[in-house]
Amino acid sequence: MFLKKYNLKNKYALVTGAGKGLGKACAIALAEAGANLVVISRTEKDLISVSKIIKKFKVKCKSYVCDVTDYEEVKETINKINKIDILVNNAGTNIPEHFLKVKTENMEHLVNINTVASFNVAQLAALKMIKLKNRKKIGGSIINMSSQMGHVSGPKRSVYSMNKFGMEGLTKGMALELAENNIRVNTVCPTFVVTPMTKKFLKDKKFKREVLKNIPLGRFAELPEIASAVVFLASDAASMITGTSLLVDGGWTAR
Repeated sequence: MFLKKYNLKNKYALVTGAGKGLGKACAIALAEAGANLVVISRTEKDLISVSKIIKKFKVKCKSYVCDVTDYEEVKETINKINKIDILVNNAGTNIPEHFLKVKTENMEHLVNINTVASFNVAQLAALKMIKLKNRKKIGGSIINMSSQMGHVSGPKRSVYSMNKFGMEGLTKGMALELAENNIRVNTVCPTFVVTPMTKKFLKDKKFKREVLKNIPLGRFAELPEIASAVVFLASDAASMITGTSLLVDGGWTAR
C-alpha cells in the first residue's frame, strides 16, 4: 500500500490565534482528522465558539485565553499542556502602510506579534515536544503560518514581508535543529484568503482587482484549502517533508 494516512487520532495539536479566520479553520480541520486540540486566543468568546464546534468531532479540546505577545503568559499556558505533537503557529496580523509612511509603533507591533511572539511560541512548544520519551519514534510537526509575502512582496506590505521572510528563515533553521528529534518544521504560505483580517483590505475595489490580477487561478483562496494543507503537513503523509514551504497561492509566485 502506498497511500500514507491523514488520520491524526491520538495526536495533540496546539493552535494559536484559533478564535477566528485561518486559526479557527485549521483547528476544526485538525479535529476532523481526529486530533485532540488545545486552542489559544485573546478572546474567550471566540474560544467558546470554536471549542463547541471541535467537540462535535468527539475529540478532546482545551482552550486558554492567552496573549501570545506576553512571553510569561505563553510560558505559563504551555506549561499547563500535557502533550504537544503538532503546533500550528498561526497568530499574526498586518497593518498595510506605504514603506515611507510606516509608523514606528505599527512596525514594532507587527514585529512583536509576527516575529518575536511566533519565535517564542515555537521555542516553548518545541521544548515541550522533545520532553516526550518516545518523540523520536512518533515524530512531531510544527507548521508556521507564513504567507506568499514571505516569497514575494507587494504594495504596502514591506513590514509584513519582512516578518514573513523572517518566518521562512526561522523555519529552515528550526527544521535543521529539530530533525534529530524527528520533529518536522514547515510553513504554509497562503495567498489572500477572505478572513476577518483581510476583509477590510478587500473592501477597496481597486486593491481587490489588483490582487485578483496577480492570482492566475483568478480567485481568492478558501479557508478549507489552507486548513487542508495544514492537516497534510501535520500528518504522516508528509513524514519526509521538512524545512520547506507549501504555497497555497493560486500561482501568484509562479509569475
